[in-house]
Amino acid sequence: MRISLLVPAAGKGERLGQDRPKAFVEVAGRPLLFWTLGLFPPVDEVWVALPPSTRPPEGVRANFVEGGRTRQESVFRLLTATQAELVLVHDAARPLVNPEVVAAVLRAARETGAAAPAIPVPDTLIADEGGFYGEALDRARYRLVQTPQGFWRELLLKAHQEAQAKGVEKSDDAQLVRALGHPVRLVPGDRRTFKVTYPEDLDLLSALLQAKADELG
Repeated sequence: MRISLLVPAAGKGERLGQDRPKAFVEVAGRPLLFWTLGLFPPVDEVWVALPPSTRPPEGVRANFVEGGRTRQESVFRLLTATQAELVLVHDAARPLVNPEVVAAVLRAARETGAAAPAIPVPDTLIADEGGFYGEALDRARYRLVQTPQGFWRELLLKAHQEAQAKGVEKSDDAQLVRALGHPVRLVPGDRRTFKVTYPEDLDLLSALLQAKADELG
């Protein structure tokens, strides 16, 4: 069974306060995309969607396609580029992936067709009522969803095609598959696989990368 890693990396990353695409922002002397692909467990092939008219960062080895206007459009283009039976869709901004989580996602995706890692919500979860503290929700019922998310390629492709036909836009691929009526299995994620979103995340990532380098000697 052929497995393909699909990485939509065409986002601007405006919340990082940078004047370059998020995947090109440097951390510890290397582009973010370099770390994301370099720390990911080996798969049969890697496809990355980059911003239009953008050359791949130096040192990054993968197959490349031109990204779309949205993350969803970029993933669709990646899906049409690969012929692998099973795909892992992973955020370019989550470099510290746990190999054990990846393995668990792959096992669950093979069994059920769709799987995603998730972690419990650690803080009190409330509704914002016009800038005031609103109703507290039962955080035990909720999870924070991460990537990589794993799918049978044909299932995810069908989900994207259905979304296109209906003009539906979602923030991740698991929602599209669930909209088909197909269940998505959850597996335990890892808090270290956080998504780099704000400037302070770069400082945290740099420290963790240094700690990993020290650990490996």
